[in-house]
Order: sequence, then C-alpha cells, then structure tokens
Amino acid sequence: MSEQGLIPITEPQAQSGAIKTTCAYCGVGCGIQTNGQQLTGDSDHPANHGALCIKGASLLETMAYPQRLLYPRVAGKHASWDQALDHIAERFTQIIDESGPEAIGFYVSGQLMTEDYYVANKLMKGYLGAANIDTNSRLCMSSAVMAHQRAFGEDVVPACYADLELCNLLVIVGANTAWTHPIVFRRIQQARSRNPQLKLVVIDPRKTMTAEQADLHLPLRPGSDVALFNGLCRYLQQNNGLDERYIADHVSGYAELSQLLDSAEYEPAAVAATCGVNERDLRAFYHWFCREPKSVTLFCQGVNQSNQGTDKGNSIINAHLLTGRVGKPGASPFSITGQPNAMGGREVGGLATQLAAHMGFSEQHCDRVQRFWRSPTIARKPGLKAVDLFTAVHEKKIRALWVIATNPAISLPDSARVREALANCELLIVSEMTPNTDTAKFADILLPAAGWGERGGTVTNSERCISRQRAFTAPPGEARPDWWALAEVGKRMGFAEAFAYQGLNDILREFAALTAFENQGERQLHLGELAKLSDAELDAWQPARWPLNPAVSIVERDRRFGDGHFSTPDGKARLMAVQPQLPQLDLPAPDASPGRNWLLNTGRLRDQWHTMTRTGHLTRLMETEPYPRISVNHTTLLASGLEQGQLVWIGSRRDQVLARLERDDGLADDEAFMPMHWSDLFTARGGVNRLVAPVVDPISGQPQFKQSRVQVQPFATRWLALWVGQHEPELDALGRDPDWWSRRPVDGGECRLLADASSDQSQLWQAIASRGQWLKLPMPGGWVAVKLSNQRIAGLLLCGDNPWQLNVGLLAGLLATPLNLSLLASTLEQALAGDSRMVCSCMRVSERQIVSAIVEQGIQERSGLQSLLKCGTNCGTCIGEIDKLVAKYRPQ
Repeated sequence: MSEQGLIPITEPQAQSGAIKTTCAYCGVGCGIQTNGQQLTGDSDHPANHGALCIKGASLLETMAYPQRLLYPRVAGKHASWDQALDHIAERFTQIIDESGPEAIGFYVSGQLMTEDYYVANKLMKGYLGAANIDTNSRLCMSSAVMAHQRAFGEDVVPACYADLELCNLLVIVGANTAWTHPIVFRRIQQARSRNPQLKLVVIDPRKTMTAEQADLHLPLRPGSDVALFNGLCRYLQQNNGLDERYIADHVSGYAELSQLLDSAEYEPAAVAATCGVNERDLRAFYHWFCREPKSVTLFCQGVNQSNQGTDKGNSIINAHLLTGRVGKPGASPFSITGQPNAMGGREVGGLATQLAAHMGFSEQHCDRVQRFWRSPTIARKPGLKAVDLFTAVHEKKIRALWVIATNPAISLPDSARVREALANCELLIVSEMTPNTDTAKFADILLPAAGWGERGGTVTNSERCISRQRAFTAPPGEARPDWWALAEVGKRMGFAEAFAYQGLNDILREFAALTAFENQGERQLHLGELAKLSDAELDAWQPARWPLNPAVSIVERDRRFGDGHFSTPDGKARLMAVQPQLPQLDLPAPDASPGRNWLLNTGRLRDQWHTMTRTGHLTRLMETEPYPRISVNHTTLLASGLEQGQLVWIGSRRDQVLARLERDDGLADDEAFMPMHWSDLFTARGGVNRLVAPVVDPISGQPQFKQSRVQVQPFATRWLALWVGQHEPELDALGRDPDWWSRRPVDGGECRLLADASSDQSQLWQAIASRGQWLKLPMPGGWVAVKLSNQRIAGLLLCGDNPWQLNVGLLAGLLATPLNLSLLASTLEQALAGDSRMVCSCMRVSERQIVSAIVEQGIQERSGLQSLLKCGTNCGTCIGEIDKLVAKYRPQ
C-alpha cells in the first residue's frame, strides 16, 4: 500500500489569531486550530497530527443552524433565564418533598465537557441525593466499562494510539473503523505502508469498508464473539501460546477459565461451525495471534451493543491476559469510544452506576465523596440505567427529567415507547442548541445551550488524552454553557456555596482534586497535577494522557498496567470464564412472508453524526447517503421477490418504518443493515430504533442494537416525485402529507423525495396547480412541474418512474434563475441522465469522475487518481473504494 495520498495535500498552516481546540465528534479527539473563519487540523495534537475527516473539517459550516434556540422557553413561550431556572428549582424542590429525590432524573451526553458532566453529577448525586443520572454513552461503551472493571478492577483503557502503529497484528472486532473513526484508520493505513509485517484481521458480520482492506476478514455469525475468543484461548493453551509466568504472577481465575475451555465445542472446527466462518481462515487468525507478541485488539460497538456485550469484552481481554499482552508497546486490548467525551463522562461518574473519580457505591466511597463535596446527602446506590430510566418515566416513577445535549426520542431502542414517555412526563427540561430535535419538541422547558466554538472545557479521548475545547466566538442570543445552567439551579435550591463557580477552571480544579483525594494509588485515575494549576496554566493546557500524578512519569502515562499491577484488591487481573449466549430476539410475526424475515443490524455512516441534528443541514455531508435505506445481499434480494430501489415497509413487533431497499453483497444471507441516523426532521417513518427491542446486557445495561428480527413488505407506491425548491413543497391541497418523504439540503434550498400510496399523479398535479404559477412539461416516464415566482424558478417537481437517481445538484443550480426554456430543457436532460455516488466526500469526487479517469484517461493506479482528482488524499476512508474501482475498470 502506498503512503501517497494519506498525507494531507497541504500541511496545516498556523493562522493569524488561531485558537487550538478539539473536534466535537467521535472519540478520536482530533486537535483543531481555527480563527473562526478558517479551520485546519492541529499538527501538534498527538491524536491526529493535523489530519481531519470530512465531519471535523466541516465544523465551522455546521455552526450555521437553520434554526437556533436563542432564549429560554417555558410552555412554549419566551422566558427569561431567571424565570426558567426559578421554575426548575421550585418544581424540583416540590417533587423531592412529595416523592423523594428518585423521582427526578437527568439524561446527559458524551458530547458534554467534563466540567458540565461533573456539575451535573455533583448536583444529582451529592445534593439532590439520588443516582438517576445516566448518559447516552450507556448506549455505546458501557459494556466495555464493565469488562474493564471486572478484568482490571478499574475502567482504564491500557493502550494508546501509537500501539496501533507498533503492533504486527491488529485485530479489529465489531468496528467499521474506516468510517466511524477515520483518522485512527488513517494512522493504521500509514502504519501498514511503513511496516509490511503488520497484518490486519477484521472480525465483523459485514464486509465493511474496513474489512475490504483487511488481510483476513472473519464474517462471524452475529452474537458469536464469545465462542470465537474462547476458541482462541483454548488454541493458545494447546499451542504453547500462554505466558505462564505472567499468569502465575499477575492473573487470577485461570483454573475456572481452563475448566470452561476443556470442551470440544472450542476446538477450531466446532468454533468455525458455531461462528459460521471458514475453518482455515479461523485457524490462520488463531495461529497469527498465538505467534505474534505484538498484538492489539481494537473493539467497539459491534462488541458492546449486545445482550452479552460485557462478556464479549472480557473474552477479548482474556486472550490478552493469557499472553501477557496488556499495557505493553504494540500489545493490548483497546476499547475505542464513540463520542468526543465519553471517556470524560466515565471519569466524573456520568453513568448511573458510578460515583465520580472512578469510585462506586461502597460505604467507603460514598463517605469519601460526600466528605469531599461537603454535601448534605449522597446517593448510596446505583441509579437507573438509560433504558430503565425511560421506563420509569413512562411509568411516572420519574416525574421530572432533564435531558442535556442528546436526542433519546430517536437514539434509544423501542423509541416509539420512549416518545410516549417524553410526551407524558410531568416536567421535561431539554437543554439544546435547536428547538427542532425530536426530543426538544416534547419539552416543557427549553434551555438554549452554547455549542462547539462557543463554550470551553476539557474532553478525554479514547486513549485517555485530556484536551481543551476552547471558545472562539460568543454564544448567540442568550445561549449559555450547560454547567452554568446546572450550577444556577443548584444555587436556587439552597446550595449556593457548593456551586459558586466563577468559571470552568474552578470546576476542573475541584474535580482534579477529587481524583487525588485519599487516593494512595488504588485508583489509576489521578489528575492531581491539574488541581494545582493557575487559570493561565489551565488555559494554556496542552494535550496529555492521565494519570497526571507526580509519581507517574510522562512515558508511563502512555500505557497502563504494563507492570502487571492492576487496580484490584490483590493487584492481579481477573480472567472471566464467560460462556456464549444467543441473542435475545423477538419471534417473527406468524404471517411473515418467506424470504422476508431478516436479522437487522444497525450502525453509523461515515459522513453523519448521531441523529443528524448537527450534520444533516450540510449539503456536502448528505451527498454520499442522501436517503434512508435498508441493505441486503443479492441472494436475499432474489429470495424476497422484492426489487432493488423500491420503498419497503420494515416491521418488527415494536413498530414499522419505511426505507429504500438496496443491495450490499458484504452482508450474509438473510441479514440486513440500516443506518441509525434518520430522525423525523429528515424523513417520515425512518427512525430504525423504532424496530429495536429494549433488550440489554444484564451487567452493563447496554442495549442490543445489533440484532433485531424484522419482516419486510413492499410499499404500494402509486407515485414517486422529487422536489427541488427554495422552500418546502406546497401540497396542502392534498389534504394531508404524502405517505412518505425524505429531505436533504441543497445549495439554495432543499430537496425532498415524496411517495404516496393513496393518490395518483393527476391528483398530485391538481394539488400543486391550485397554488401559485406553474409550468408543466413532459419528461420520460412522467412530467416536470416548474414553480415560478416573478418569472424565476422557485422550485421543480419531477414525477416519474425513478426519481432516486436524478442529479439533484444540477436541478438546484436552476433555482432563482430566470425562466429559460432552452436552459431548462438541457439541464433536465443532463439531470435525467442520473447522479453519481460520491466516493470522496473530502474532495467531492464522484464515482463517475473516477471511472472516467480510469477508462477515458487511462489512469491505472490509485496514485494517478490522487494526483489528478485529489480523491483519497485527506482522511483516506475512501481508499478502499478507489482501489475497487481501479481493479474493476482498468484494462486487464
């Protein structure tokens, strides 16, 4: 693999007045420098060395929200901050007096700053007196937290990103790293180009873009991870792969695990049958792991989001403990987080099952935290985890809920029931940047939050590196940081002294002091150095990994547990004798059609973030995946009797949604994949979590998002249409909304795909013709209607057989232009010729451009395409697709 194209076209240059901050998206924690007008990667930041993916590079653009929440609203009406905060404090006090503190809940987010997280936890657990504060990080990494705690005695990631470059065997399990953590995958690509010995194994049911670039892909049967890694542990036993001295000195639980593994079900042939993988490939992986001491296993949501996520994590860690590969250069298990500050939330006790500073609910820890906070009370037992929290809201056991920086109406499983809970909550407070989220629409009180670039604070990335996010512009209107709103409520409830923070640094120093308080080395999380720093020193903070303890050298901070001493009472790590379990699936409907009963997997797209509230309004971020889809392979498509490209109903015993059916031969037979991002703001009936049962891991409480039983039926479409206009389509005369729609932004307006099963094309024309001035023209398979305003084009509605592939960008170029029939005809002809899939989002290079360069200009290598088109020269996530196109189209 050539390293050319993995280096940015131009190295980031220092900008005049540039401020160094950190990206607001995934757990990679990339450094950024910006002056508010331009944005580049920070070449000095240890996470990314200047590189940025398409989402990070678009952060300045995302700040231009279509509708921003600028002032508090109480019962839908403009209110002052004093009115809103007084109301919250009064109602909290009343509810606690009537029902106790456990009638109040907070639901927060891995997108908060550590300081926001800390104040929220202090208020809830130390002053209201209950632990019903949980976080959306419960949905993505809580199984890894519990696996770490069980194995190491503390939730500590022992590895750092450099280990991905130092290893000779990298195993990626349950992660499409090329899409979900592009800059980490870029580092992996570069390491492979420098080190030909580095083998990449990807273990994933789907042949993702990450798997496409692997030396070995094991497409295991969903949910069979524990069997696979138990088989690896048995193989290590039988092939001299154990580090027996390390096990004797530093590990407990070997006898129990050995007894479990003494079974023929963990022989390679049996494991291959259980996991549905080729035995020869499985043996190759086992052999590589057994013989290569420099091995890293990177795992993420595909492991965690399971009814057995904690056990899966421990089965991976077991293999590393048996070989002594923990916390050593190029040798460690490595759980990578999904959100920018999921790790910071774990540090301050953001999960309902923890107190701050890696302390739990033992009497000793509760007493210690209460003495440090000098609080009148302390939560003395774990609170409700996310799914249980919203069940309690639904059952009215939680009377007041404060949701901060997250959208549970879309992101939680069984989301229709979550919406019922939100709609009927006695007091729902939502802190947000926009009133347009699905959750904000249910709020009794809306609080305007400062967003990225408008607030400061610290975040901790997946390798324990603490960085600053810094403000470079003032919040608009009356928007305020979340910590401020939380502290003000605390003051109004009578706790003024405890929440009298003058700024972020006061909060950070207090939290840092708590991590060091009565910590004689039993907890790895130690930020004592931060507690001693002045405002100026904290403001100038440079990224560094914890622990920040004078007793730990800078070199030792890179990795933890390398000395074989763990955070358990006896100092030994624990092997966990975990057994495989089947996923818990709803039974198929009794009338399920043959060939249409599928196992559904959900996950992320490369260019979108969560429920798209921060990314969906950008044209270039919607170009690669503009509409909701469900994908199956060719065999499954044929067996279903359905057609690629048609709209289908996808139903479970929970609910049903609509999406376009597409083909992806990277999936196994009767398995489907659907992205999780689509919300009611962007499509009708498109939120996939409506289908997901609220099955959780019994240890971590993390939902099983990766396996759901669904049935699929065709949607009886009578007309399909595409609207491109300066405003929403005016279809009021239909008397209702179309049965289905999906929207995407375009330059100068917006685009909507529309479908209906209850009216015909003539009724559609009558509905629009009754409003305004229209020009109707024929086109192949249907017609186009042009909306005119002062003889300029205000919109186009194209009704025909297949509007999916129309070139939307060309049509958008006609908006606001004077009517010119010749130009209109030629543009329509070009638009009807079809659009082309965007391959390289960073440089906006389409598949058609790449194929044309290969076929017409004779370019036969990726390097030539990179020189000509610049595709694949930034984050590198599209390199696998470029290579496939080169192999497919170059002359043989």
